[in-house]
Amino acid sequence: MELNIDPHAIQKSLQKVTDQILDLRTPDGHWTGELSSSALSTATAISAMAFYIEATGEPDSELLNQVDAGIHWLAGQQNPDGGFGDTSLSHSNIATTMLAIAAMHACGRADEHEHQIASAQRYVDTQGGIDGLKKRYGNDKTFAVPILAHCAMAGIVPWKEVSAFPFEAACVPQRFYNLMQLPVVSYAVPALVAIGQAKFVNDPPWNPISRTIRKLCVTPSLKVLERMQPASGGFLEAVPLTSFVSMALIKCGRHNHPVVESGIRFLRESFREEGTWPIDTNLATWGTTLTVNAFANNKTFFHQQLAAEPETWRQCVDWILSCQNKTRHPFTGANPGGWGWTDLSGAVPDADDTPGALIAIRTLHDSTDLWCEDETSAEMVRSSICSASEEGVKWLLDLQNRDSGWPTFCKGWGKFPFDRSGSDITAHSIRALLAWKTHHDSPRLTKAIDRGFRYLERQQRADGSWLPLWFGNQDTEDEINPWYGTAKVLLAYADAKLFDTETAKFGLEWVVESQNEDGGWGGGDSLNWAALRATFKPEFTETELIETEPNRIDRLGHSSVEETALCTEILLRYLAERKTPDPFRNQVVAAANAGINWLITAVELECISIHWPIGFYFAKLWYYEQMYPLIFAAGALTQALNTVTESGTSSTNDAPVPQQTTYANE
Repeated sequence: MELNIDPHAIQKSLQKVTDQILDLRTPDGHWTGELSSSALSTATAISAMAFYIEATGEPDSELLNQVDAGIHWLAGQQNPDGGFGDTSLSHSNIATTMLAIAAMHACGRADEHEHQIASAQRYVDTQGGIDGLKKRYGNDKTFAVPILAHCAMAGIVPWKEVSAFPFEAACVPQRFYNLMQLPVVSYAVPALVAIGQAKFVNDPPWNPISRTIRKLCVTPSLKVLERMQPASGGFLEAVPLTSFVSMALIKCGRHNHPVVESGIRFLRESFREEGTWPIDTNLATWGTTLTVNAFANNKTFFHQQLAAEPETWRQCVDWILSCQNKTRHPFTGANPGGWGWTDLSGAVPDADDTPGALIAIRTLHDSTDLWCEDETSAEMVRSSICSASEEGVKWLLDLQNRDSGWPTFCKGWGKFPFDRSGSDITAHSIRALLAWKTHHDSPRLTKAIDRGFRYLERQQRADGSWLPLWFGNQDTEDEINPWYGTAKVLLAYADAKLFDTETAKFGLEWVVESQNEDGGWGGGDSLNWAALRATFKPEFTETELIETEPNRIDRLGHSSVEETALCTEILLRYLAERKTPDPFRNQVVAAANAGINWLITAVELECISIHWPIGFYFAKLWYYEQMYPLIFAAGALTQALNTVTESGTSSTNDAPVPQQTTYANE
């Protein structure tokens, strides 16, 4: 049994997806993308601005207009159940709903939106109120405390409900943070300082010793904030975090502090004309390297792209290299060598964007003859890439945790989920090390890869799947996304030629068995393709295609582009390496056939670029990204060409692999 998809149909769909991707490229050869507007970010931003306007006593017409536009947009985002979701496609949640209520009060619009507030409050009450909010985040106070502090600043929650943050801890040298058992994750130190000081000013501790210590630490901890704030003014380029810091300091009487001034400037510049703010400025580095790596699944196709526009791709390479962190990072204390999610100053190097960049530059390193004008130029570029890769590989090796997995930002912070090692992060790191193994091989690198696979074995769930750290599915129990996690982990097994292990086969079996009846994967009951298409592609509603086949869109069922593409790609990787027919291979062929057909149908129906909120940001904040469905679909379709055309009957991922299939002792 073999794939029975017409190669021309795949090529046609891939070209259409590619055209859309290339249309989104910037003039200098990279992709900025676009994050969804966020009700949560909008609520926090307009509150910070309203507090700032009130504190300065000098109404700023631009800020006032932005607050007005934000309130108007936010009011239109309320769901039928009375709650608010993070994006226009998201289910209601207690956190965003409480922030929306607080924003309406903070902006002086409570009377105007009295009925909406009452409806939202009823939703909050059904979710358990303050206790329900605390339950949502458990012992992690990273987000629960700022939300309650925001509500306290807006006058709707007493300050006694806000836990005290030990902002004095920020005065300790950064290298000791992981030893202090802080109540927040590693990236939330700015909130720890600002919210902690707001609590101290508005509800000081009764203990005179605590009061004295904290009073002495106010100025030094503010200095820490100043050092951590990037040139853009946005901590992590994140609107919610920057808003919380700004509003907290304003409520401490420090509206004229440089951190506040820079924070408000960042919020002002992050405003979108429709009256919204995203959760982060952009994911440019992440989107660009994902695109390169998706195209590279098929070398023939990718080389055609490189040869067609060599200068543009040269600019892309230069841009990726320029995004590498070259100094000790002031936010996390990370050493040079890593990449963050964007080229902007608020990015922090992490173990998902760094592997993505390393894999991308390895592919580009091996094809310099296609986009460099001569061999001398090519050699110079290869030298620059190798130098960057050496620093990046070392950075990854230094970050590996004692449990053998990789965390996102900081080694040794294991108290809360978003600081622990993650399966998707670990798999991506392994793939990057494999990609550069022939160039930077060492016993340490080999051992790190072996240890990483041992970690992945331990993290495999009882049903064969893996869970990711930074992606979710709002329609599953506990909002988990095993499709993303399993596909990303199995890519590491594919790169290492370890598909014949029991661990990998168990994961592949889960992928096959979890396929939806419509032929896709993931999604859920709340995913309505007809409604999505009418919202995001209204210009195609009355096309001849739909008129002649009015029910064809129903074939997409409740699956998502993103999850379907990822699962299809990993099945195709398996088929590219396993040529001998057997019962399981036949099952994979059938599943892959259905997945490819689903994607082709989505392309034909102009649905391939319609996004779904699978992004899971800091502290359970949902988002969708303009480029995710296109990039993931391109990855699957380029891989499909390898399998259905005679010239691509084997895997085109030439990442070097370990010489052994057994693991070294730890």
